[in-house]
Amino acid sequence: MTNYLDGLNKEVSDYFKILSSVFPEWLLDYINTPEMQRISGISMSCGTDYTKVFNVRYWYSNLDHSVGVALIIWNFTHDKKQTLSGLFHDIANPVFKHCVDFLNNDHEKQESIDDRIYDILRGSAEITKLLNRDGITFEEVDDYKLYPIADNDTPRLSADRFEYTFSSGLVFFRVWNLDDIKECYDNVIISKNEDGISELCFKEIGICEKYINIISKLWPHWIDNDDKIVMQFIADILQAMINGEYISIDDLYKLSENEVINHILECPNRNIAESFRKFQNTSEAYNSDVYVDGKYCVSVKSKRRYIIPLVLVNNKPVRIDKVSNQAKDDIEGYLNFKTSEFVYFDFELKK
Repeated sequence: MTNYLDGLNKEVSDYFKILSSVFPEWLLDYINTPEMQRISGISMSCGTDYTKVFNVRYWYSNLDHSVGVALIIWNFTHDKKQTLSGLFHDIANPVFKHCVDFLNNDHEKQESIDDRIYDILRGSAEITKLLNRDGITFEEVDDYKLYPIADNDTPRLSADRFEYTFSSGLVFFRVWNLDDIKECYDNVIISKNEDGISELCFKEIGICEKYINIISKLWPHWIDNDDKIVMQFIADILQAMINGEYISIDDLYKLSENEVINHILECPNRNIAESFRKFQNTSEAYNSDVYVDGKYCVSVKSKRRYIIPLVLVNNKPVRIDKVSNQAKDDIEGYLNFKTSEFVYFDFELKK
């Protein structure tokens, strides 16, 4: 069996060593199950790998993200149940990830794809065997929201949020380098938040300010028009494929992104195939304050993802925006960030 770690990009391998200096070998059995391997064919980029509008540096899969989340949880808790809940949290994701939320008209919450984990875990003979071996029940690992270190409500800091702000800023938009990631990550401990719940917390104001300053440069990319039009275009292409019965909704949860793209490019409806080729080759999206006829033109709202972490002040955890004007300004600058009403590609989507 191929060792997952042997196939990692070197930068990702070095990044994982920051998240956990020693890789928990027991986790590899779970990583190698078919259900986890399926999400290695899904990118964390939500479709931006497939157009020249973006310049994605290298492939970073949903599996890589899930392993990263698991490593963060393991590093801080050394609890197998919490770690596995983090590993499994995206096991039910469809191809193109949150593009399918756009397909489901769930642009702003982006939660419509989260409801199949229960069935996938219980339907896996291999995962069932491993959990029985380790004395762990399904109910202890099928919902990472049970564990606040794994997941919590925005804008609190969780392992999931921590990982995707690191990896997105390392792979897709390059606001991070490994040294800065290590400096910030090594400054974090578990503390109790204002509700008495465990939460990741920075030890020093200066390091927390640096973290916020860096990720506040990343946040606007997730809601800018380039990102939204790519996700909406893929959602519309998928809808056209489903309407024409060229693929099914279930295919989105069974196939890899490359397999779905091959279906699109080989679609008997040549309008769909040709529109997707134009999408692959286009290098720019255009902003507009008014709707543009004769183009693929959309107006889309999107989920705002951001973090207001805890930081220790006189050994007491407080939100960074309560003690740092710099962090407060960075956060408010993002919350006030606006895009033009419309964005368009210089071609039509023909169905």
